[in-house]
Amino acid sequence: MKKKTIIILFAVVVGFNAHAQFGEFLQGEFGFTAGVSNYFGDLNPSSSFSHPKPAVGIFYLKQFNNYLGMRVSAHYTQLGYSDIYNNNSFQRLRNLSFNTDIWELAVHGDFNFFKFVPGDDKYFFTPFISIGAGIFTYDPYAYVQGRKVYLRPLGTEGQNINYKDAEGNVRSPYGSMAFCFPVGIGIKYNISNRTNLSFQITHRLTNTDYIDDVSTTYVGADKFPTLPNGQPSDAGLLQDRSYNYGTPIGVEGRQRGWSKQKDQYIIAEIGLSFTFSDYRCPSAEY
Repeated sequence: MKKKTIIILFAVVVGFNAHAQFGEFLQGEFGFTAGVSNYFGDLNPSSSFSHPKPAVGIFYLKQFNNYLGMRVSAHYTQLGYSDIYNNNSFQRLRNLSFNTDIWELAVHGDFNFFKFVPGDDKYFFTPFISIGAGIFTYDPYAYVQGRKVYLRPLGTEGQNINYKDAEGNVRSPYGSMAFCFPVGIGIKYNISNRTNLSFQITHRLTNTDYIDDVSTTYVGADKFPTLPNGQPSDAGLLQDRSYNYGTPIGVEGRQRGWSKQKDQYIIAEIGLSFTFSDYRCPSAEY
């Protein structure tokens, strides 16, 4: 998946440069965005668009001609979800939850469906699509006994104890950085000679299943150390939170998440951008 996306993105960039050899207005935009994000994953398997989080961003767009451009964007957002939002009885009993901050940097290839020329009353509007690749950081956390606790260092699925699953695979700790592959659609209006207003919805596919710290199976409470007073450690308390509803369900080997589906998130945002442009003459050919 990553290789295919990178190849497609490279081909788009080459195509942009080829198009830019003709006499076109070379338009640049610098803008700001604000909107909401939503997480999809093991705690929200039905892809419900509920409990969104705030998202903000900045971007620079280089428009190589009236249809094709490349955009570099940076976003900050929060993601989070809880099993208490689900109607499924098992998920509610599982009682897991998380929140995380997301810092994202991405490059997008944009394609306008209509000719778009800022300042021209005939070409002031266009829908567009985009595809890109980027990186983001994440660090999921939850609350236990009123305290904010980061989940990655705890190894809630046995990552810190060299745990082997039923197939003999050792679970390794996951990192705090992953790749994302944004695919989006939007509309853009030129509202004055150098000012544009846009709305875009972009879905991010990722290569990690641990944005929510949930992916595979329970390893069992007995695998985690206890405190000197005999009470469970944070890892023991947060790997299986079904104890709030009675007998814990987190026995070794029981499903905790679904590792075959990577986590994803979506950002819907409104953007305001400012245009600057010049004109490139056609290249001389001999």
